[in-house]
Amino acid sequence: MITDNLSSIVTTIGGGFFAGILIGWAVKKVIKLFAITVGLFLAGLAYLQYQQIASINWDKLEQVSEEVVNTFVNATKMIDSSSPAVAELAITNFGIPLTGSISIGFTIGFMKG
Repeated sequence: MITDNLSSIVTTIGGGFFAGILIGWAVKKVIKLFAITVGLFLAGLAYLQYQQIASINWDKLEQVSEEVVNTFVNATKMIDSSSPAVAELAITNFGIPLTGSISIGFTIGFMKG
């Protein structure tokens, strides 16, 4: 009985750690790809303006980007983390080792990605 419980916890920790590493690595790759794409797009706009092919209203571009960022921030603030399913998972023996191992794995995966 104790070995079943111990093996379940070890499996949870190991699986969560591995999943966290994969998630962290993937998130960092997506962020890098997005940053490179946006950077190249803005560099292309600056080049077109320098060559006087296009006229860019940088103030309007800044306003639009601020609105997008504010919308994203407000959307993430609205996510309700106090749902009963999350509370029940955190109380069980399954929730705490899983979330802890995922967060450690995510950190390592994000740093190495």
